[in-house]
Amino acid sequence: MSQFLLAQKTGKIEGRVMDKDQPLEFVTVTISKRADTTKVVYYGTTDTSGSFVIDKVHFGDYVIKFSLIGYKPATQLFSITALTSIIQFETYVLTKDVNFLQTVTVASQKKLIEKTPQGFIVNAAANITSFGGTATDLLKNTPTVSVDAEGDITLRGKEPLILINGRNSNLHNLDQIAASSIESIEIINNPTAKYDANAESGIINIKLKKNKQNGTNGALALGAGLGSRGRINSSLLVNHKTKKWNLGLGYDNRFAGRTRKINGSRTNYNLPDEYLLNQNRKDKRLEQLQNLKFNADFSPDSRNTFSFEAIGNMEGQDNNESLNSALYKQNNDLNLNTNRHSIEIERSKVAEFAFDYNRKFNNERKTLSANISSSINRDKENTDITSQSFDKYDVFTGNPWYQKTHNYENGNVSSAKLDCGFPISKNGQIETGYKGIYRSIDADFQSSDLMNNVYVINTAASNIFKFTEQVHAGYIQYSSSFGKGNNQNWKYDLGIRAEQVLNDGNTKSNSTKFTNSYLKFFPTASLVYYYKADEYWKISYGKRINRPGLGQLNPFTDITDSLNPHSGNPNLNPEIIHAIELGYNKEWEDYSLSANLFYRYATNTIRQYSQLQPNGVNLTFPVNIGSATTYGIENVLNAKPSGWYNFNASLSLFQQKINGENVSTDAVQSAFGWYAKLINNIVPWHDGKLQVTGNYNSALPTPQGKRMAQYFVDLGFQQKLGKGNARFGLTVTDVFNTFKSGYINNTPEFSNYRYGKADTRAFIITFAYFFKSAFKEKLLENKFSTDY
Repeated sequence: MSQFLLAQKTGKIEGRVMDKDQPLEFVTVTISKRADTTKVVYYGTTDTSGSFVIDKVHFGDYVIKFSLIGYKPATQLFSITALTSIIQFETYVLTKDVNFLQTVTVASQKKLIEKTPQGFIVNAAANITSFGGTATDLLKNTPTVSVDAEGDITLRGKEPLILINGRNSNLHNLDQIAASSIESIEIINNPTAKYDANAESGIINIKLKKNKQNGTNGALALGAGLGSRGRINSSLLVNHKTKKWNLGLGYDNRFAGRTRKINGSRTNYNLPDEYLLNQNRKDKRLEQLQNLKFNADFSPDSRNTFSFEAIGNMEGQDNNESLNSALYKQNNDLNLNTNRHSIEIERSKVAEFAFDYNRKFNNERKTLSANISSSINRDKENTDITSQSFDKYDVFTGNPWYQKTHNYENGNVSSAKLDCGFPISKNGQIETGYKGIYRSIDADFQSSDLMNNVYVINTAASNIFKFTEQVHAGYIQYSSSFGKGNNQNWKYDLGIRAEQVLNDGNTKSNSTKFTNSYLKFFPTASLVYYYKADEYWKISYGKRINRPGLGQLNPFTDITDSLNPHSGNPNLNPEIIHAIELGYNKEWEDYSLSANLFYRYATNTIRQYSQLQPNGVNLTFPVNIGSATTYGIENVLNAKPSGWYNFNASLSLFQQKINGENVSTDAVQSAFGWYAKLINNIVPWHDGKLQVTGNYNSALPTPQGKRMAQYFVDLGFQQKLGKGNARFGLTVTDVFNTFKSGYINNTPEFSNYRYGKADTRAFIITFAYFFKSAFKEKLLENKFSTDY
C-alpha cells in the first residue's frame, strides 16, 4: 500500500461553496503555489449546486482562493501529499461584501470550451442560443463545426463520424435528440488508433447528461414558440442517486409546424425540345417527436461499476407538398406543364440498449472497460401522389394520374467493445482492445399506379434491397513521455488499428449483387511538446477510411422527381485518407488560443455527380471521382475582456484540389472554402445571461459547381427566477431570416441552380423548474429544430 501511495503524483480537490443555505454558482476557484501566489496554476468554477472538482493537482503546498463579485474573497492553505491526495472542502461559506458598489452584479460564466489533447470539449450548458433546440441546433453554434441549411454536418469541409455516448447509433437525424439532454460535445480532430477508422475529418461524440448529485432530483420544462406556424414542447426529468445506485428517467417531446419553399431551374444546351426546366416546390409539415430515456448505474464497491441505458424514440412527419414543373423548348414553346401533389406520412421508431462495465485499479494507469450496445430502427413512409397536366394557360389537360409509394426500412447496428490499458515502465503505457460492429438494413421501396380503380405495382420503379456489414477491429497503442529529470515535457503515442470489413448487398430479384471483403491497417502517431504547463505544440498523423453506406451503394433509381432522379452506385470503393495536423495551444489568464494546420490526401474520393440523359432527365449518383488534396488552418480564440463579457471566435480556411481522372473534364479542379463563428456571452445584470451567435459558411465547391454561401445569427437569453431553482428563457433563431440553401452547377451540357428556404426564424419561450439538485441547468434547451 505504501508503494502505491508513493507512486501517486497528483491529487484531487473538491468541495462546495455556499451563501448561508444557498449554493453559489459561478464562484471562481483558483489555486496558487504558496511560493508564488501571483500565479494561478489550477482553475475551476462552481456549478449550479455550488460544487467544484479540480483534479490532477501535483503534490505540493498551495493556497486556494474563492472569489465572486459581490462577496468577500476567501483563502485557505492546504497541501497535497501521498497521504492526503484528496482534499475535501465540505461546505465553504462566502459572506457578502457590504461595501460592494450598488451596481450591476456580474458573475463569471461557465467555460464554453475545454481543451483536450485530442481536440476540445464544448460545454452544452454554456450555449444558451440552443434553448428550445435539438442536437443539430447545438452543433450549429459549436466552434469549428459547420451545419448547412440541409442539416449536413462537416468538420474541415468533410463529414465526421458521429457517436452517441461513444457508441454507434441509429439516431442518424440529430433533430431526434433534444439539446436539453446533452451534457457536452467532444470534437476529436485526428483520432488515435483507439477510435473507429471510419472518420475522415474526425469524430463528434455527443455525451448525454447523467445525474452526478446525491439524493432525488427532478426538473420540468415547458416551451412554446412561433415560426411560420406554432410549436410546443415539454420535458420531465427525475433522478435518484445513492452510494451504490444512480437511477435516471427522462421524457421529452416536440410538436412543430414547418413550411419550406424551393425554386430551381435547368438549361439543357444540347436538347432543343427539352431546353429549359423551371420548378418550384412548397410544403407544409407537422413534426412530432417523443423520447424516453432510462439509465441505471450500480457500483457494488469503489472499483466496479455496471451501467445500463435504454433510449426509445418515436418520430413522425405529416407532409403536404406541391411541385410545379414547366419544360420549355428552345423557341420558348411549352413542352410540359405539370403539378405533382403529395401527402406523405412518415413514422419512425428507434430503440437503443447499452451495457457498460468499468473497473478501477489501485494503479490509476490500469484501465478496463467493456461495452455491448444495440440500436434498432423501424421507419415507414407512405405517400399518396396526384399528378395533373396543364396547358400554357394553366387549364387542366387530360386526366390526372394517381400513385402510391411506400418506403420502409428496418435497420440494426450492434457493437461489442473491450478496452484495457496497463503500464509497462515508469512512463510507458500500453492500450489495446477490440471492437466489433454489425449492421443490417432492409430497404423496401414500392411504387404503384392506379389502373382501372386498382393500384398495380410498378416493378420498374420498385426495389427491395438488403445490406449487411461486419467490421472487426483490433488496436494497440503505446504512449510515453520523456524529458530532463521530472520535467517530462515531451509526450508521444504510436498506434495501429486493423479492420476487417465484410459486407454484401443484393436486390430481391438478384439483378444487382455485390460482396466486399478487405483487411486494412491504420497507423497513427502523435508528438506533443509542452513548452510550459499552459503552452504546447502537437503534431499528429493518422490514416483513415470513408466507407460508402447503403444510400450510396443501393443501385435503385428514385424517380420521385421524374425529371431529377437520383441513384446509388454499387461499384463504389472506400476512400482512403492520410491526415497530418500541426497544432499550437496557449492559455493565458483571460485568453486562450488554439491554432491548427491540417493536410489531407484522399484516394477514391466519393462525390455526387450529375449526368444529363438524352431525354432531358438529369440523373445524380455518387462516383469515385479521383483523388483529392485538402489543406488549411483552423483557429479558435477564447477571450474574457471583462467580467461581464466574453467571446469565442473560430475560423476555418481550407483549399481543396481534385484530380477528377474518373469523370469528365468539367469537374471542378480547385476551390477555396471557409467558415467562421463568433459566440458572444454577456451578463447584463445579476442572474441574467445573453448570448448572440453569428455563423458564416462560404460558398463551397462541388464537382460541377458550388454550394451557395450560408449565414445566420441566433440569439438566446436566460434569467434565473426566485431562489435560482427556476429559469426563464427566450430564443430567437435566425434573427434576420437569412439561413437558406442552394447550389449552382455549370457544365458543357447543362447549367442549373436550386434555392431553398425554410421557416428558420422562430421565437421560443421556455420556462424550467427543478428541485433539490440543479444538475439539469440546461433544461431550457428543449425541442425545436431550426433546419429542414
